[in-house]
Amino acid sequence: MLLRIGRTFVILIGLLSGNVLADELSSAGSNKSDAAPSQLPNIVVILADDLGWNSVGYHNKEFQTPHIDSLVASGITLNRFYVAPMCSPTRAGMMTGRYPIRFGCARAVIPPYRDFGLPTSEVTLPEMLSILGYENRGVFGKWHLGHRRAKWHPLSQGFTYFHGHYNGAIDYFDLSRDGVRDWHVGYDSSDEMGYATDLIADAATKWIRQSATSDAPYFCYVPFNAPHSPYQAPDDAVELYGSLSEVNGRDEKHREIYKAMIGRMDEGIGRILQAVDATGESDNTIVWFFSDNGGVGNLRGINKPLKGSKLTVFEGGIRVPACVRWPEKIKAGQSTDVVCGYIDLLPTLVAIAGGQCTDLTEKPIDGIDLTSVLAAPESTVADRPWFSYHGQSGASSEHLAIIDKGWKLVVNGPHLTSVKQLRSGSNQVHLFHLEQDLNETTNLKEQRPKKVNQLARQLIEHRALQPKDAVPPYGIGQAGFIPPPLWKLDPNEPEAIVGGYEAAEPK
Repeated sequence: MLLRIGRTFVILIGLLSGNVLADELSSAGSNKSDAAPSQLPNIVVILADDLGWNSVGYHNKEFQTPHIDSLVASGITLNRFYVAPMCSPTRAGMMTGRYPIRFGCARAVIPPYRDFGLPTSEVTLPEMLSILGYENRGVFGKWHLGHRRAKWHPLSQGFTYFHGHYNGAIDYFDLSRDGVRDWHVGYDSSDEMGYATDLIADAATKWIRQSATSDAPYFCYVPFNAPHSPYQAPDDAVELYGSLSEVNGRDEKHREIYKAMIGRMDEGIGRILQAVDATGESDNTIVWFFSDNGGVGNLRGINKPLKGSKLTVFEGGIRVPACVRWPEKIKAGQSTDVVCGYIDLLPTLVAIAGGQCTDLTEKPIDGIDLTSVLAAPESTVADRPWFSYHGQSGASSEHLAIIDKGWKLVVNGPHLTSVKQLRSGSNQVHLFHLEQDLNETTNLKEQRPKKVNQLARQLIEHRALQPKDAVPPYGIGQAGFIPPPLWKLDPNEPEAIVGGYEAAEPK
């Protein structure tokens, strides 16, 4: 008999307690044919954007996040939850359970002018959940996985409802990117007005209430744009959460607005949780919350005490706040130090929904099923290396890292192709013993050269996975680009490209 987890499953981060529960979860995954859709949990994944490690109330009381804090208090905290060092790759890995370097989505984000998207050959999380009985699958907020052809639209990638924006870094008030309005319901442009964070939360809230009336379970994905730049917040939010009266300099001003953006997002999360409560299904709802990468480097202390920031592969760029709540099955107030992250959501959620990834895709899945950790936080998982990579500026400046058996190697510089290259001085090399130095304060590369070489070989092998047709470095193709009117896509022409250039695109 498939375990009844409830119709509501909100994703924040894994939270389960007890070996009995682990056995039940395992049984659920192996008997999916016995399950009725109403027995399956609803799933809600809440994703913040550029939220620093030290930018949540449970890490730093300067930031007011009572609703995020409540998720931590009532669920399980994932202390070592890792993501990609920037936006699009994290989203791509979460959607597929695979390192995005495998299908060309790791090097850089997808900017407005890029004719690129999550390959349609990939099998996404909502597509898998559809097969497992999730009839309602909505996404609210920032997509950022392809926007210039309809084949990359969320409704072409497994979702049944979309409300939000295609691009990142939109204006929070006029809802535009590159001067052109980017706000949609489905494929249609929407003329609704308001502050983007509020609109996202309100749309998700309304959809949850409606979807809960169905006998089928739902999957609700809420990728907020906040607190990503531009730094914009309503005046009342700035007054409530920050202070502009005594700040000096642009970065300090932006930091106060950043606090207000986080506070306003937390209010929206509160409304989403209230909507779940109103359906009467909160006990059987898993909520998974995390950030897509660490905070930016120019805002003081937002990743403290971690080293580095967004666009680096130090801990401050890739280790983020994360938690999971499931009141009926997970004991409140637990935490785990198991290394896990964005690629693990898909295999974990598929298992809880009663499926097996091997039945749903022929592609290798890099993530692992975390249900044992959710059931018993002291559990261990299969030993595996954890990889991080980006090369947004091009092959002359790439960032690679591997965490394996308590060690971490970071290599920054030109594309790494051989261990000998490390001896040339062209790359910056850092070796940390994370089991004793989680904040990366002591570089041990000179003391442990064999360990450096061993980990470097693994990094080279991982970097070699990137296909030749991967997303280009960030700046290529920007000159002369003209956005399409209202960033509109035609679902009847899924392969047609939208937007153009004033002149030929530079080679």
